[in-house]
Amino acid sequence: MSIEPELLDILACPKCKQSVDLGQDGMSISCSNCCLRFPVRDGIPVMLIDEAEAF
Repeated sequence: MSIEPELLDILACPKCKQSVDLGQDGMSISCSNCCLRFPVRDGIPVMLIDEAEAF
């Protein structure tokens, strides 16, 4: 499942509130400002800081 572009446009990093991008694998959303990667599970972005991993 992919994320709708409209959803990606309104999402923001929960830590720094900057815009996020879809990861190259399509299975994550990344914030280049914080260097955090958030998982996408069943097409739903999990935008919790505790679930993020640094990159």
